[in-house]
Amino acid sequence: MSSRGFDTGWDRLRRPVWLYDPQTGQKPYANPAALALWGADSLEALAARDFSARSPAMKARIRRLVQATAHGEAVSERWTFFPHGRPVATQATVSAMVDGAGQSLLLFEATVEEVPAEERRAAEALRHASTLISLFDGDGARLFSNPAAFRAYGDAEGSFVARFAVPAEGVAMLAAAGAAPVAALRAVHTCDGPRWHHMEARPVPDPVTGRTCVLLDEQDVTLRVEAEMARSAAEQKASMAEARQEFLTEMSHELRTPLNAVIGFSQLLADAELPAALNDQARRIHAAGLSLLEVVNQMIADPLGQPIQSQLRETRADAAAADRGRPTAAPGEASLRALYVDDNESNRALVQAMFAAMGFVCETATDGQAGVEAATSGDWDVILMDIQMPVMDGITATRRIRALEGPTAATPIIALTANTLPAQIQTYVEAGMDDCVAKPINMVELMTKVSHWAQACWREAVIDEPPVVAG
Repeated sequence: MSSRGFDTGWDRLRRPVWLYDPQTGQKPYANPAALALWGADSLEALAARDFSARSPAMKARIRRLVQATAHGEAVSERWTFFPHGRPVATQATVSAMVDGAGQSLLLFEATVEEVPAEERRAAEALRHASTLISLFDGDGARLFSNPAAFRAYGDAEGSFVARFAVPAEGVAMLAAAGAAPVAALRAVHTCDGPRWHHMEARPVPDPVTGRTCVLLDEQDVTLRVEAEMARSAAEQKASMAEARQEFLTEMSHELRTPLNAVIGFSQLLADAELPAALNDQARRIHAAGLSLLEVVNQMIADPLGQPIQSQLRETRADAAAADRGRPTAAPGEASLRALYVDDNESNRALVQAMFAAMGFVCETATDGQAGVEAATSGDWDVILMDIQMPVMDGITATRRIRALEGPTAATPIIALTANTLPAQIQTYVEAGMDDCVAKPINMVELMTKVSHWAQACWREAVIDEPPVVAG
């Protein structure tokens, strides 16, 4: 017996035989043929070398050999060794044994082969490639896998179907690949957990038996798939938010438009000099309308009555001073003239009644296009603009008015709308509107804002009006 109790009978063999310790990376025994293969003068010199697996591919290959030979099996495969950096191609049979100290070792029995350079390079490239490459027989049993595939699947790499998260998908791909190439993106189970692999499987002949086998190439595309899934989820979330916004806008318009008439007209009736019984009924209707409005507000979560925080443009004063020439007027005088643009007849009638009650003049237009035409042909102190209208909406109409020449372009524009979400109000500001009154309309709020903007416009005209020179 030689060092560590190994049989010296191996010394008489002509083929290289050596033992490899996968834990330490040392070779505790080598026969003379193995010493010659490794270019070592003695067993001691060979044992002093560090043969630890350094590359991920080599570590995976050694780990697979330990597992494959643990129960007495032998593995025969091609190995290329590099003693002193010189490549030596062999066909090696590897098995497991235990030394006298109870340490598990790998026994290598090698036959040196003359392999063409191109084939040796191809074999090494295959072993170190990051692509997972495996060869299976027609039943899905593994015939070969490169170290990348073994690192990914471990014990499960021996079965084609076992690596699929959905086994039925593996069965279907194996069956299809036996006749023609097939590719797919599939979820798989790996040693690192669930992953996404792009798989390409194709029929190839087994170079040993000649039977049809399945060659499987796999690329880990988990990061790309997860990024795409995140993007898709974000788009879906944005789409849902947009749909919710559209729903809130539509519900706000459809519910508040009739409430506008109920609350507005009931307020006018309650403020009129009606008999006591009728006055009480009007106030009850008004209170009921306000209660219903509160329910609507809570249902669609729409904070009403947020004013547009904007200032009159400086150019408005110049335009008003140059062309309007309107004399000074106090709030409440009949000279205040307003244009109200709204497609709803009840809304138009209500606002006209409110203006009439204050002694103001209010004329109307039934859509945005008619509103632009009326704005150019009249002399208005303020324009009230609905948002949702046929033919032309209120935002487009406002932009058209702001683009006009002369003082009309500087006329104060107040949005009268049920659509008062913050993002919507910002759109009104960007279109050129000066303020906003939410529907259902509060008469005090409306008249306060109308008077404010009319006064501002009058002040600009008076301040810039040239002084009268006595003749």
